[in-house]
Amino acid sequence: MPAVRNVLVVGGGAAGAAAAILLAEGGVSVELIDGKPDVAALGSGITLQGNALRVLRQLGVWEQIKAEGYEFDTLGLRAPDPAGTLIAELTDIRTGGPDLPATFGMYRPTLARILIDRAAAAGAKIRFGTQPAGLSLDGEVTFADGEKRTYDLVIGADGLRSWTRRRIGIDVEPQPVGMGIWRTFTRRPASVTRTDLYYGGPAYIAGYCPTGPDSIYAYLVEDVQDRSGLSPEEALAAMRELAGAYHGPWDEIRETLTDPARVNYTAFESHVVDGPWNRGNVVLIGDAAHSCPPTLAQGAAQALEDASVLAELLLREDTVTDELWREFTARRLDRAKTVVEASLQLARWQLAHERGDVPGLMARVAHLVAEPA
Repeated sequence: MPAVRNVLVVGGGAAGAAAAILLAEGGVSVELIDGKPDVAALGSGITLQGNALRVLRQLGVWEQIKAEGYEFDTLGLRAPDPAGTLIAELTDIRTGGPDLPATFGMYRPTLARILIDRAAAAGAKIRFGTQPAGLSLDGEVTFADGEKRTYDLVIGADGLRSWTRRRIGIDVEPQPVGMGIWRTFTRRPASVTRTDLYYGGPAYIAGYCPTGPDSIYAYLVEDVQDRSGLSPEEALAAMRELAGAYHGPWDEIRETLTDPARVNYTAFESHVVDGPWNRGNVVLIGDAAHSCPPTLAQGAAQALEDASVLAELLLREDTVTDELWREFTARRLDRAKTVVEASLQLARWQLAHERGDVPGLMARVAHLVAEPA
C-alpha cells in the first residue's frame, strides 16, 4: 500500500504533472490544481537533455513526445565572426541511456499539454483556475470558496514564485543573475540540425535549438534590462538588432523573425532551498525548490527527477516517515545544488568575460546526471 492515499498537487508544470501521473498510476487519489485558466505554458521552445527523456519515458509519453520534437546528439560552438565559423562540434553524452537521444527540442506548450492530458488519463483530477487560500502543515487546505479538505500530502510544484514555499515558512526567494534572455519560436532553416552556441559579441550567448521538422527555438542572452516598456513591435526590433551581430545560420533565422507575438524576454534568476524540502505533510519540488539559469538546459530535467524520486519513495513505503524524507533529501538536494551551481558558474564566467572551461564543466554535469537520480 502506498505511503499516502490522497495527494494535492499545487501547480501543473512539468514537476506537478509528472508527480500526478506517477502517483495516480500507483493507486493514489490525486488532485492537481493550477491558478491558470488552462494548460498554457509561457515561453517558446524547450531543450530537454537525456536524463529528462528518461523520466518522460517512465511517464509513458516518450513516443508521443518523440513524434512532436527534434532529436540530436551533437553540440556546435561557433564564433561571432562574419561567417559564423564553426569552432568545434562536440558529441553529447546520452545521459538518459544509449537508447535515448542526447538532446531533444520541442515546443514548450506542446509538452505541457501532453503531460496534463497524461495525468488526466492516469486518473488525476485536474482543476485549472483554482488556487489554495490557506494551508497548514498537517495537509489541511482551504480553497478560495471556503471549502476545506485534508490531504495526506500536499506537493508544492507551483514554480519560481511558489505560494506553497512562502506559506510553509521557507524564506528563500529567487535572486537575479544579471542576465536576460530574448526568446522566439520560428521556422527552422534546413541548415539547423542541432543546437549551436555562439559565445561573445554583443550578447553573451546566441543560440538555437531545433524543435520539430519545421520549427526552432532561438535565443539571445544579454545584460539584464527592463524591457517591460517595449511594445511587441519594439521587442521584435530589439531582438532583430541584437541578432544582427551573428551569422552563419543566424542570417537565415533573422529573416524569419517577423511576428512580434513570438518574442518574449525573461530575466535569469536562481535559488535553492538548502535543506529538507518538506515541512510536515507538505513538500516542494521543481522550481518551487530550486531554479537556475538555462545555461545547461537542466531545469526541466531536475524538476522531472524530483517528481520521479518522490513518487518512487511514496509508492515504495507504507507510511511517510522521517527516514523517507531523509532519503528524498539525500537523493535530490546535492544533485540539484550541483546543477544550479554549475549553471551559475557558466553565467559568472560570461558576466566577468572570463574564458572558463565550458566544455569541461558541461561534461562533468553530463556524467553526473547520466546516473539515475
